[in-house]
Amino acid sequence: MTALNLATRRRLKQLPQIPSVWEGDRHSMVAGMQASLEWSATEPADKEGECILWVDGSQGMVRAMDVVTSEAGHEAVVRVLLRAMEHPHSPAQPARPQKIVVRDREIQFFLRGVLQDLNITVEYVPDLPLIDEIFQSFQEGVNNRQPQLPPEYADQLKQTAYDIWKDAPWELLGDHEILAIELNRWDLGTVYACVMGMLGMEYGILLYRSLESLRRFRQQVLTNESMEQLEEAFLGQDCLFLSFEHTAEDEDEAIQLAELSITEIQPVFGSLHPLEGPRPFLYEEEAIALLVMLEAFHRFLRQHRTKLIGEDLPALSSRYRVPLPQAQTSQPTEKEPPVSIKIETLPDLAAELLELGHLGEDEDEQDLLPALRDDLVPKDSFLSLGVIPWATLTLLRQTTEYHQPAPTTEAGEGLPVILIQTSRPKAKTLVQELQNSSGLKAICFNPGEDPFGGKRYDLGLFQVGSGDLFLFGEFVEDDPVHVAARTKWEQRCKKTKGYCGLIVAKGLKGSTRGNPQLKDMVALFEARAITSEELGLGSLQLQMQVDWM
Repeated sequence: MTALNLATRRRLKQLPQIPSVWEGDRHSMVAGMQASLEWSATEPADKEGECILWVDGSQGMVRAMDVVTSEAGHEAVVRVLLRAMEHPHSPAQPARPQKIVVRDREIQFFLRGVLQDLNITVEYVPDLPLIDEIFQSFQEGVNNRQPQLPPEYADQLKQTAYDIWKDAPWELLGDHEILAIELNRWDLGTVYACVMGMLGMEYGILLYRSLESLRRFRQQVLTNESMEQLEEAFLGQDCLFLSFEHTAEDEDEAIQLAELSITEIQPVFGSLHPLEGPRPFLYEEEAIALLVMLEAFHRFLRQHRTKLIGEDLPALSSRYRVPLPQAQTSQPTEKEPPVSIKIETLPDLAAELLELGHLGEDEDEQDLLPALRDDLVPKDSFLSLGVIPWATLTLLRQTTEYHQPAPTTEAGEGLPVILIQTSRPKAKTLVQELQNSSGLKAICFNPGEDPFGGKRYDLGLFQVGSGDLFLFGEFVEDDPVHVAARTKWEQRCKKTKGYCGLIVAKGLKGSTRGNPQLKDMVALFEARAITSEELGLGSLQLQMQVDWM
């Protein structure tokens, strides 16, 4: 059995010992319970596992909690206990208990061996009423949670969504080609359907409750540049939505949904409202309204598919009588008359939105392209793609000479970063250049091609606040080392919701070459990781003057 080291024992003995009895236990997680816990867990939330809980029975307070896999040994129980002693949940103070009670004999014997010399009595009891009460409250929270869909309409909604997936409306309609759905029921008048997916990214349908909301969102997307402004525009939409996601739990893989079979696709329903925000579930009236609108939309696509294939949106209008969905309950209900729904295309609106998106395109396109420079990163620099753990990042933010912050999301193993190590003078110059360019805005990898040598490249680009682009790396597209590093980069960026960073370090010719320490790191720029589609340059070609254009 592993014992506590002497330094840890001395540290624990320095804690005040209080006349309290602590209860400890590990409990299997029931379906949905893990999502209801408010404390952070060391194990990924998508794994089934067990909850370890330590409570102060004398004061009726939780001191520490964690979620572990079912395979975790008794050592995990000790880890959480030590946290309960040294770093308890507020408002508890660090302390040692006088007695510990558990209802597992093996855990009792294990703790007796680990905690010897700490003057803590470890006893077995058959029941732990306080812990049972806490777990019961978790279960009640799960049971009382709002379901994503009203159970009586869930199967019908999902089946209709799969019908839409088979229709593939994104192969027929661009996101500017809006359909008006005249409903006049459930507090909805005319709803405006926008199809997503023609660009091969997100697939789904947004059903705006008003034309004003749709127009306002388009305008905001065009006029707002920062991620914060774009997020605010997104949250300001007023619509119901249906989107499609991959059913696999592993979200690290870069998946093209269109290439998957229908069994690997799952529909997601929800609502957006400027005051209510995003809501990943539907209430009963919303579910019924969305169901009949999607059914009418499905019929419209079947009827007019051949007419929608052309480039221009034709003027089409059809009316459908859609039966109201029957709640899937044991109680029979009286059938109501079908709902009359009119769907029509809006060619004039499509032209307006298309023109809105093309503002300024009459100018010389070459003048609109951002300047692409390759004079930022010193030629002899050491460059790598990696990750910096969150704990180390916290220290770096405090100790680095220059820090550009961003609202990063702490998920996964750490922040994905590009590391550039060079000499101290060159590092200073690089940082100054970025500061003079209004900071680092985004990091991107963009395809490039050498038409003379026939090679294809993955170009690493820095986008700065002034709009210019700096080339920081040219990687052969099929190089296995780069492919592996790039895959890891994308996986990590997905976990951090698209945030990444650039670390500029000194010490290129010293003992820390290729492995700079905190003291070597001169600057940290936190920014966004964007795709080549978001950058919008297309594939760049190498010209005779060795410039990428």
